[in-house]
Amino acid sequence: MKKDSQYDLNIAKLADKTHHFAFELDRAFFEQFDQQLIPDGTVHADVTLHKTDRLLTLDFDIKGTVRQVCDRSLDDYDQEIDTQEQLLVRYGDREVELDDNVLQITADTQVLPLAQHLFDYIGLALPMKKLHPRFQNEPDEDPDSATKLIFTTRQDGDAGSDDEGDDDIDPRWNALKNLN
Repeated sequence: MKKDSQYDLNIAKLADKTHHFAFELDRAFFEQFDQQLIPDGTVHADVTLHKTDRLLTLDFDIKGTVRQVCDRSLDDYDQEIDTQEQLLVRYGDREVELDDNVLQITADTQVLPLAQHLFDYIGLALPMKKLHPRFQNEPDEDPDSATKLIFTTRQDGDAGSDDEGDDDIDPRWNALKNLN
């Protein structure tokens, strides 16, 4: 990713209070990243920063559309994005990512880059299964498709349950059944 100060917050110059920032994310923003997940989009991000002497709390409100490719038809379509995320930034002795939404920075950190966080939050808001809107309202072929049996090792002549076909079981295992 290329560095772009447009998506950086100069936290050293900010007073300890609440600040509001707005970012417009378009094709130029998504092209900064070496990826194929999101080729284009029109997204608006409102960021509210609550600054105290020990902690920065950033609340992200991200809305817009991003260009996606349908998994079924390979057609391009616009996917709606509407997500809210929170990032906590605390001060410490070294810069480290403590958790997905918790960062630690040093007291002399001047600038907080937000571009990667904005991109990650948009990527997390995308559905796992990308379907063009014309396919989204179609019913599944089988209502129990989530539990549909794909493969079994049982052959047609095999027994259907544990109680049937006891003749084929080793007699040592039959002795174990009697322990119950």
